[in-house]
Amino acid sequence: MLDERYVTLAHGNGGRLMRELIEEVIAPRLANPLLDAQVDAVAVAVPAGYGALMLTTDAFTVQPLEFPGGDIGTLAVHGTVNDLAVAGATPRYMTLSLIIEEGTEIALLDRIAASIGRAAREAGIAVVAGDTKVVRRGEGGGLYIAATGVGMRAHERRLGMREVRAGDRILVSGPVGDHGIAVLLAREEFGLAGELCSDCANVFDLTSALLRLPGLRFMRDPTRGGLATVMHELSRGTGLGVRLRETAIPVRAAVRSVCDMLGYDPLYLACEGRVAAVVDENDAEAALEAWRALPAGRDAQIVGAMTAGRPHVVLQTEIGGERLLDELEDDPLPRIC
Repeated sequence: MLDERYVTLAHGNGGRLMRELIEEVIAPRLANPLLDAQVDAVAVAVPAGYGALMLTTDAFTVQPLEFPGGDIGTLAVHGTVNDLAVAGATPRYMTLSLIIEEGTEIALLDRIAASIGRAAREAGIAVVAGDTKVVRRGEGGGLYIAATGVGMRAHERRLGMREVRAGDRILVSGPVGDHGIAVLLAREEFGLAGELCSDCANVFDLTSALLRLPGLRFMRDPTRGGLATVMHELSRGTGLGVRLRETAIPVRAAVRSVCDMLGYDPLYLACEGRVAAVVDENDAEAALEAWRALPAGRDAQIVGAMTAGRPHVVLQTEIGGERLLDELEDDPLPRIC
């Protein structure tokens, strides 16, 4: 199988070539006892001490399929893990559906499958079921991935917008916009190049560090639409205002430079390894300290607060003025997650 260079439509017809693609390229990279059972539906155990079964589902598309700091495979695993983690759950299982375009290099598919396996093992999540489809040349972007994740959450943990109160503090675990600009630079568009890497990573350590705090209200990973979109979701969902301080929001110099040149706003660019959290003001410093004790959270900041009154998002600018952050309407970049 690995001697063949490209995926053909025959690799999706349910016959020998499809079996070889799965058995020789995909399954060995994801091997675990549940997946190796080769059944159409798998039974998963709910460990003692957990009160809620948490489910999430998402689809992933990015161009190029490989970029500095990750690829579509790590994006799918981390995106699934992170959606569970910010809900207060421990990620346990996931499923994958691979939609492969005819003509995709098998060596590329092998590298992505290996990335999926590594990312899953590092996150402690098992790929327990999957599916493979092949579409005609020109009908896909090389590879699309659909994923569903299963996690477990403790009885007593309650998180969500209903818990948020005026006066609560808003934290971000690290610099925003890295993923969006890294993917843009990988496309070699606009005559720009750089060494910036995506922040693509699982955030379970970051979310676990805050779960012990009684004042933790809400967590979200700011993917499509970036930090600004999460803030609009918070304002709309709570009926409260959001006030951010521009000088407190961490943005790498390289990201800011590209944004300044091309007219992008880093607050609207996707992150794939960051967490935005809302915490009671009395626990805000403890939350910041907990994050900064972790490698992934060393650049964490308290960036703003929830406010009573009109539900809108206000940015206090570097020079002391204020401006409303509009809700995102157009795609700030071609699809990057």
